[in-house]
Amino acid sequence: MLSRKHNFQNDPAYKQTSCSFTISVQSRIFVTLFLTLFMKIIIAGAGEVGFHLAKLLSYESQDITLLDTDKESLSYADTHLDIRTIKGDATSISILQDARVESVDLVIAVTASETTNITVCVLAKQLGATRTIARISNTEFIEHKELAGFSKFGIDELISPESLAASEIELLLNQSGFSDSYEFEDGALTMVGTTLSKAAPFVGKSVKDAAKIFPGLHFMPIAIQRLGTQYTLIPRGDTVFKDGDQVYFMTCAGGVEEIYKLTGKTKQEIKNVMILGGSQIGFKTTRDLCHSKFNVKLVEKSREKAFDLADILPKALVINGDGRNVELLEEENIHDMDAFISVTGDSETNIMSCLVAKSKGVKKTIALVENMDYFQLSQSIGIDTLINKKLLAANNIFRYVRKGEVVAMTKLNNMNAELLEFIVQPTSEAEGKRIRDIDFPRSVTIAGVVRNGEGIIALGDFKITAGDRVVVCCLPRSIKKVEKMFV
Repeated sequence: MLSRKHNFQNDPAYKQTSCSFTISVQSRIFVTLFLTLFMKIIIAGAGEVGFHLAKLLSYESQDITLLDTDKESLSYADTHLDIRTIKGDATSISILQDARVESVDLVIAVTASETTNITVCVLAKQLGATRTIARISNTEFIEHKELAGFSKFGIDELISPESLAASEIELLLNQSGFSDSYEFEDGALTMVGTTLSKAAPFVGKSVKDAAKIFPGLHFMPIAIQRLGTQYTLIPRGDTVFKDGDQVYFMTCAGGVEEIYKLTGKTKQEIKNVMILGGSQIGFKTTRDLCHSKFNVKLVEKSREKAFDLADILPKALVINGDGRNVELLEEENIHDMDAFISVTGDSETNIMSCLVAKSKGVKKTIALVENMDYFQLSQSIGIDTLINKKLLAANNIFRYVRKGEVVAMTKLNNMNAELLEFIVQPTSEAEGKRIRDIDFPRSVTIAGVVRNGEGIIALGDFKITAGDRVVVCCLPRSIKKVEKMFV
């Protein structure tokens, strides 16, 4: 093993990575296992998902063993992360035994092969692993998880990057006036992100002054990034809103409409949607949007695939053609579309086609990208939202190794901040305290509380009690201190 002396929090690569993706939004999986401070974890697959998971978990000082057959991928991970690496086939019993599978708390199989991931989890469970998670691409497996009985085989959880991406897209369309959104407890609390214009009435005012001018509002700012910077600020009472700020707000029921009004945003009705790419994500997004009464046009380059999709998606208009062809897009009335979503297998195609759509007056554009570096460009190049299915999967899995009673987590798009939802226990340090009396650093704020199913924007006088679901926004350096408050 490498030494643990490297300070990852000050690593520029960490800062860039941790603020470069949207997480978004599969149904919350409630963590019933009270996780210990130190876990032994095996990750099978050193690709983008596996490497990113290993990086996140190494920051948490977990005992990580990374398995892969590719020597180059392992060498890169070995020199950049404080983990153990083993070269070999993860479906080999001897390799798993070398990784001490009989004593591990969690096995995460995230190779490119669905079959391999399922096999690894089955073998690991039989060999003594406590819990297993498999990455799969067939979304039917998740939809019929109980029917198929995966838990009987030894697979505790299934993660589908394609399903996560499709769910993320649908949520973004439903909150069309914002660049990012996330719901806690079925909408009891909702997080939305937007960029402030100088027309917003509270620009130039402090948070405290804005609260006095607009009393009775049902939302609060939880994170700010100044225009032209990469610095994330957790706002306090004396923080001043500025033109061009990218701001995340937490709101309870009814507050979203207030945010629309006060930020000068308009809730654009999204009805007509064009999707480029008949991949698993394109198919699932089209199917789900059709069920939600959207009018969907799906453009697929492959003639054979287009005909197959037309048969299984009777409510959508499937078009066989090259979506990079501007003439084709114009013939299909792209200027009448409310949203354009590009999910082909090529990031550059997705970005360029979204830019074309934007130039034709499309209100909302979403592009699937593989390269994380593109996320820093999303605001400047004019695309509303970029998503990465592998990072969605990695961060969804990451919640399983959080300490305390964490039931949901997400990271803020383009920001170095994280949202965590905790269930307050009778033994929690925060139980029975008023928010103003909790010893939190300035890099932490309580974004909201869900009590008895009702979302509350909790201020300083609010007293935390056992059973509350508390949503906390914090910078990475403060996560461990926050977790201690709820263990």
